[in-house]
Amino acid sequence: MKIGITGGTGNISKYITKYLLERGEEVILFNNMPVDDPAYQKAKIVVCDRYDREDFIEHASAQGEFDCVIDMICFEPEQAQIAIDAFAGHTQHFVFCSTVDAYTKDPKNYPIQQDFEKKPRPEFPYAYSKAICENMMQKAAADGAFELTILRPVATYSEGGNPLVHAFRGGSYHLDRIRKGKKIIMHGDGSSVWTTVHASDTARAFANAACNPKAYGKCYDLMGDECFSYRQYFNIMAEAMGAPPIDFVFITTDLLYRMIPDVADWCRENFMFNNIFDNTAAKEDLDFRYTISWYEGAKRCVEYLDAHQGLENSDEERFAFYDDIIKLYEEHAEQMIKTCQNWGKR
Repeated sequence: MKIGITGGTGNISKYITKYLLERGEEVILFNNMPVDDPAYQKAKIVVCDRYDREDFIEHASAQGEFDCVIDMICFEPEQAQIAIDAFAGHTQHFVFCSTVDAYTKDPKNYPIQQDFEKKPRPEFPYAYSKAICENMMQKAAADGAFELTILRPVATYSEGGNPLVHAFRGGSYHLDRIRKGKKIIMHGDGSSVWTTVHASDTARAFANAACNPKAYGKCYDLMGDECFSYRQYFNIMAEAMGAPPIDFVFITTDLLYRMIPDVADWCRENFMFNNIFDNTAAKEDLDFRYTISWYEGAKRCVEYLDAHQGLENSDEERFAFYDDIIKLYEEHAEQMIKTCQNWGKR
């Protein structure tokens, strides 16, 4: 099969490329820069700008007809339209990487099923835009542009990146804090349920979806078989690192957002809710398998970061805000406790 991938070298897509090449498929990657890596020597690299309409369509058209195109880097409606215009009538099958965040929060019940409502809040732009992109792709498919499959991964990690989704999302300095036994901010009481999956497991489903008639017209949720509270999620990471037990500072999600909205926005829109989905269909149709436990995956990622000096030093001045927040919160909480205790003595 002739398969195009937008990206092909990212967190999930590097494994998709690997699976497809091992299978002997003809793989064409649309990437924004040359790829100098022996792992991609059997793939054709087309250097172009995925977000520039004319440039991308010109390069896509020059590659001729495809059996399948897998779009891993479409995040905005404008980008969805570029993909539709580039590949409508030029590929038999289109696989769109969406997200489980496209579902409405809070759902009517758990586990969330593929036919549940998908109306994320505009205040959560990542999910809101992905849901619009899904609708655009489904309309194009209904109009005969191509067969369509939508895959919705949960939080997906791999070596080289930050495997632990924390209150402030980015960076790896929180892993350094865990290793050093520093206090860790936990949104709410840490009881919301989370799930995650290694990118290699997620990628298998993408590779097996390509030109798979069972997947035409369907959507699939790609989640791991383990579900744990956020406290368990963090504690397993600490165990995998050989770190001491975590001393959590529990701050309500709303307060965290109001204090630092620029970095705590995902707490309010995502992390405070339970993330429990049904992966039965992906197992049946796409041979999705959960082969790497969170403990094993976390251990691999930290070992990789250590080997490549990729762990940020939490003692640096740019991360001082973290301890400042804890200090401020604990001081005011203690004052509130003393004040309230005095009420009983009146």
